[in-house]
Amino acid sequence: MRILIADDEKNIRELLRDELAARGSLVAVAENGLSALALLENEEFDVLLLDLNMPGLAGLEVLKKLKEQDIPTEVIILTAHATVLNAVEAMKLGAYDYLMKPFKIVELTPVIERAYEKKKLRTENLLLKTQIKKQSEVRTLIAESVVMREVIERSKKVAQSDFPVLITGESGTGKELIARIIHNASARADRSYVVINCGALPETMIESELFGYEKGAFTGAQAKKPGLLEIAHEGTLFLDEIGDMPLSLQVKLLRVIETGNFYRLGGTREQQVSVRIISATNKNLKSGIEQGAFREDLYYRISALTVHLPPLRERKEDIVPLIEHCKRSNPAFKQKQFSSDALKLLSSHSWPGNVRELQNVVHHVLLLSVHDRIEPADLPGDLGGQPGSGSIRLDDLEREHILRVLKQAAGDRNKAAEALGVHPRTLMRKLAGYGIAS
Repeated sequence: MRILIADDEKNIRELLRDELAARGSLVAVAENGLSALALLENEEFDVLLLDLNMPGLAGLEVLKKLKEQDIPTEVIILTAHATVLNAVEAMKLGAYDYLMKPFKIVELTPVIERAYEKKKLRTENLLLKTQIKKQSEVRTLIAESVVMREVIERSKKVAQSDFPVLITGESGTGKELIARIIHNASARADRSYVVINCGALPETMIESELFGYEKGAFTGAQAKKPGLLEIAHEGTLFLDEIGDMPLSLQVKLLRVIETGNFYRLGGTREQQVSVRIISATNKNLKSGIEQGAFREDLYYRISALTVHLPPLRERKEDIVPLIEHCKRSNPAFKQKQFSSDALKLLSSHSWPGNVRELQNVVHHVLLLSVHDRIEPADLPGDLGGQPGSGSIRLDDLEREHILRVLKQAAGDRNKAAEALGVHPRTLMRKLAGYGIAS
């Protein structure tokens, strides 16, 4: 438990510090409101013991600032008899409780413990809401083929240990879904599941997102920010496209895996976490090692356990079930059916873009078809349709989908990025590639 004591009376500060530290808490002290606020902006405290009557910035003003800045700490007010009304006002501003001076330490400690439990519950509720939202967004992994059933069984087995896992496979095969299965089958299933795509962000942003930063660490760092490693504490961190992680960050990640320790950007206090690392790549990391683009020691750390996803062309029994799943995912397509000839053509295609390409093509065909029965002529030309129908490239389908989602979001790029499940910078980069100004 991290506790901050803010009181202008030195004797009270030191007495409380010594008593609470002796009970196992990490305790810091501040002699006035300004000092307390500065500490709270740069470090996280579970409980703040706040005196109302302090010179400079009074306790009520500190409380208002905490509320404005949404600093997550539970506040216990320390007040004299003459300021009961102020204590009531502090409760209205979000303080957890208050104690009248003078008080005994045996009266204070149970209040602190209850405040700490509330802080933990609030954090856990936030994680639970995030988890529920994530669970509702999880796409179904279709596994009718024997090979995919074996993949799922292996995923559930590797979930039982806490070793790092490396998931390999071509782009679009469903590596993130396998990572989710591993997390859900693990002992950390009720904890946070955090994702970062190492190939979608520039190097400096990956570092700040992963490790967090302190206030003033760089231009624009107006307040401290915990990194994804801290958010994933006691849960799972999924590093997608780890083959694209810069070498300079690979060293830092290796240290986290080995010791659980790291520093925020601009930080001097070592952070410690317990995180299960799951990585994924569509690259040959051993070739990357030979070319000097990937660290050999990191490779052996992240690949303690491995799961390989076969490409769609090696599990064609899944194609028809995947098509049916695409139909069910949108009620507007409920009446539409693929003819047996159309299904044969779709099943015989090699699908270089794997499941992602199949889903994009099927959605495109369902959307544009004017009839309820889809025939070979309705398919793109390279799938056996009429020459006039043309060949639809995966990039074109992606562009069409992105622009449609952007239109549905009324041009709001942040909302569109959230709907697409990508980082806003990734969306900006895509739009720039389409010649659309950001």
